[in-house]
Amino acid sequence: MASDADRAWMAHALALAERGLFATTPNPRVGCVIVHGGTVLGEGHHARAGEPHAEIVALADAARHGRDVRGATLYVTLEPCNHRGRTPPCADAVLASGVRRVVIAMADPHGRAGGGAARLRAAGVEVETGVEEAAARELNIGFVARVTRGTPWVRVKIAASLDGRTALANGASRWITGPEARADGHAWRARACAVLTGIGTVLADDPALTVRAVATTRQPLRIVVDREARTPPQARVLAGGNVLVVSAGARHSGWGDAVESIALPDGAGYVDLHALARHLAERGINELHVEAGARLDAALLDAELVDELVVYLAPDVIGDPARGMFERVTGLSALAEAAHFEWHDVRRVGRDLRLIARRRKEES
Repeated sequence: MASDADRAWMAHALALAERGLFATTPNPRVGCVIVHGGTVLGEGHHARAGEPHAEIVALADAARHGRDVRGATLYVTLEPCNHRGRTPPCADAVLASGVRRVVIAMADPHGRAGGGAARLRAAGVEVETGVEEAAARELNIGFVARVTRGTPWVRVKIAASLDGRTALANGASRWITGPEARADGHAWRARACAVLTGIGTVLADDPALTVRAVATTRQPLRIVVDREARTPPQARVLAGGNVLVVSAGARHSGWGDAVESIALPDGAGYVDLHALARHLAERGINELHVEAGARLDAALLDAELVDELVVYLAPDVIGDPARGMFERVTGLSALAEAAHFEWHDVRRVGRDLRLIARRRKEES
């Protein structure tokens, strides 16, 4: 049974894992610390895909300092892998190291990578699982979604006034929220694998959709849902490549080879959003960050693809006429038909409030 010390060391491993928040995609964020007699022998985290996993980094750290890990306890936030992919099985290295005990936060949800805990137990290593599991799953919420259900974790970010208006009737929206909220929004972009918007936002605001307020070496894939392929070749979102335009069948003749485009028609002249979600999961997209207009946000909502809302509310009242958060094609006839969410987090960011809500589990 896990002790208070086990939970404390796992919290340390989780803090290490968080260092990979902006960089590990499509891999999970994993941290590891090796301890003996209350002393850290080695520690590390997975930095990016193709590089050593957290257990290997921690073992190398111990070896680099001349520390013998035989008989020690290894804490890792995700079950050691038991397959050979871009890197060898971590279970092999853990067994070879001679550690006596392995404490795991969460089982690997990927069937191909699972089995590490069973293999360690079969070899005589003491294994404890489920220590700080909720925190580990939260850190890898998109990875878990992708490998278990075949679609990314979809997060919709909205900036609005106190009365829920996202823009004036003429489309003006800069800036509803303050600089602190905008910087916080960039942190959500940075942790995402991809940032999605619609053609309406491209034509109205000409966003770049790049991460600018966060120190990161990786820019997420930029995605434009543009059913009629109207994105102008000079649009900022196309600059520098790393962009995917999703249409219902057309392609703009002026985009050039640097712009990737795919057609995912739904048979009614629109983009099939469910097919898009599956396609993105196949590309290794764990977390999809949406910064779009009220129509596309509503379409995602109606398709029951929205997992999480991140809403920044400014302490200002705009009033009508103005644009709201979700412009649904058809109105509801009863409140029971509403999309139901639950509060996950509420906090102040600068002068604004940040509200995070997640779809009720029975509806997910």
